Amino acid sequence: MTKPLVRPRRKDPLKRTRLPLSPQGVRSRTAHGLTAAAAEGRFALQVCLDCNTVIYPPRDACPSCLSARLPFRDVARGGTLIAETTVHTSTDPYFRERTPWRVGTVKLDAGPVVVAHLHGDAVEGERVRLELKLDKSGSAVAMALPEKDTENMADDPHLREMTCDPKFRRVLITDGRTTVGQAMAKAFSDAGASIVFVGIANPWKPFSGMDSFRKIECVEIVPLDVTDTESVTELADQNGARIDIVVNTAEHIRAGGVVDRHGLTIAREEIDVRYLGLLRLAQAFGPMLRFRGADGVNSAAAFVNLLSVHALMNWPAYGSHSATEAACLSATQCMRAELRPGGVKVVNVFFGPLEIEWFQTVPPPKVTPAALANAVVRALQHGFEDVFVGDVAEDIRERLAVNPKALERELAT
Repeated sequence: MTKPLVRPRRKDPLKRTRLPLSPQGVRSRTAHGLTAAAAEGRFALQVCLDCNTVIYPPRDACPSCLSARLPFRDVARGGTLIAETTVHTSTDPYFRERTPWRVGTVKLDAGPVVVAHLHGDAVEGERVRLELKLDKSGSAVAMALPEKDTENMADDPHLREMTCDPKFRRVLITDGRTTVGQAMAKAFSDAGASIVFVGIANPWKPFSGMDSFRKIECVEIVPLDVTDTESVTELADQNGARIDIVVNTAEHIRAGGVVDRHGLTIAREEIDVRYLGLLRLAQAFGPMLRFRGADGVNSAAAFVNLLSVHALMNWPAYGSHSATEAACLSATQCMRAELRPGGVKVVNVFFGPLEIEWFQTVPPPKVTPAALANAVVRALQHGFEDVFVGDVAEDIRERLAVNPKALERELAT
């Protein structure tokens, strides 16, 4: 049975910080089909369209009929752990620091036999379920978990290596004036974060959510204005080494397209808050997050960016806002490459219209701030990299995969 995680003692400032290492992350182009599934929390393997054989490991031709038509499809993840072993020594620097490490072979109900990392509660000969996880190198690996959840299951050290669980970690919410930021603070407190720093621009100016913060355990208000480089840098200098997860909740939502909007004032504000604000946060906190990727139980784990799903396909009713969100999406893809050497995940959370005043005239369905906050916490607990929240976001993702041009025309009308 997994032992419960113990809150780490305060770190000795004179003690050396262990440098982050990554497991081998080289994968073939075909094998990155597993990476795409792991990023969204799905369990997908290749399925031959000609003979229906489920294939693992990924191949370019079916071993049964030599067909090249092998798309990745979601398959049943249940199976039986038929054999296990424990690795006590390794030539790989990453695993050498983390041994003993359990691995085993799982016979899937879908057919293939898979070599997988083993959760501490997985028992040889018993039923397990497989999940695809992104390891510290950003590549997909299979992990066998008990068929049913066990007590303290998320505290398993091997599983925690693959996730960004907020438990006992310190979180920064960049904008507490928004309803989303306030919901995030509560969700992370409920998830067991040791400290939730909440950034407030112009803290001398009162706002309706301040009283709710005082009722939330472990919340600490800090001055932070993402449009002010000095403000971001000062917070990073004071608390950057204590922050393990950054959640960028800064928002600037205004209706209007490109042609019919007069002047550039609103566009500049959108870019300053969303795109340039993201860059300021990345440059101030990114190097420290990357350096602390292996800093014990509460190591740096993730940078979360909230994005409108219309970053993927422009919504002309909010056209300029959608364009700014697309720029933020491109920036986070660059951040993934830069933060990956530290094992830090960059999590993109795509959502549709929110239940807030700036989308007042937009008809349902909408996403409540509480639902968005809970989805972010769940994504971190499971180690997802791309998350779609709400019916609108899910619908756009599915239609993009089928016919992007049809989606473009439909959003325009």
